[in-house]
Amino acid sequence: MENMKNLGYYNGKYDLIENMTVPMSDRVCWFGDGVYDATATRNGVIYCLDDHIDRFFNSASMVEIEIPYTKDELKDLLKDLVSKVDTSDTNGETFLYWQITRGANIPRNHIFPSETKSNLWVTVTPRKLADIYRRDKLISFEDIRFYMCNIKTLCLLPNVLASETAKRAGAEECVMYRKEANGIKNRVTEGAHTNVHCIKNRVLYTAPLDNLVLPGIARKNIIKVCNKLNIPVKEEAFSLEFLMNADEILLSSSSNFCIAATHIDNICVGGKAPELLRKIQDALVEDYLSSTNK
Repeated sequence: MENMKNLGYYNGKYDLIENMTVPMSDRVCWFGDGVYDATATRNGVIYCLDDHIDRFFNSASMVEIEIPYTKDELKDLLKDLVSKVDTSDTNGETFLYWQITRGANIPRNHIFPSETKSNLWVTVTPRKLADIYRRDKLISFEDIRFYMCNIKTLCLLPNVLASETAKRAGAEECVMYRKEANGIKNRVTEGAHTNVHCIKNRVLYTAPLDNLVLPGIARKNIIKVCNKLNIPVKEEAFSLEFLMNADEILLSSSSNFCIAATHIDNICVGGKAPELLRKIQDALVEDYLSSTNK
């Protein structure tokens, strides 16, 4: 069978993403009732798969969604789906996304359905790894999300609004903050689709893993390489003011391992520790390449 240009999967059926349909009664359409995860793949190898699967199962358990697979069964399914996609134009790389929803039920009802089985969605899209050595412009944006940001849920409307605001301001991402949290005024939480970190006096600062921050796998990898490079790491909350005065500001996600910022709200930031930043970025790229070599 010839490999596909992309792949969409829903409960055992798959086709090109543009040919796939899902029932209107799926609770994700009404309530965003589900969780998801995503990561890069290269040469058919899914990067940091164990970490992503663990987080996926943890997210599902926290919202009481039952996944109809064991972890190993789901890993095998994802690997099989990735193998079906043509990556000849992307150096063997794809972006893999999967989500589980609570199921489909009629009539629409906020209460959990009693007998509905959960639904698994997967997409595999050929995509080259983003240039992590670029520098982006950011804006600040008040964090208007709920208090379960540690769960990778599908309720992403506030993130969508933040991202669109950034785009209209000529920026690539937002730095979200809570006006008051943990006794810190304008506490930085994360980006619309990234974790936010900074370097100050050759120390990496990153927000603690509380209910206001997603436990990012890329965040975990940054901490890992900093430990290898003997770069001190402080997992503690910090303010927007502290971030603005940092030596470097870093954004991380599964598709952008470690991007640095040049501006926040049109004010120049960072650029004061380029060699240390490059060491971290190089180590992250090396980890990705070595982990996905066959």
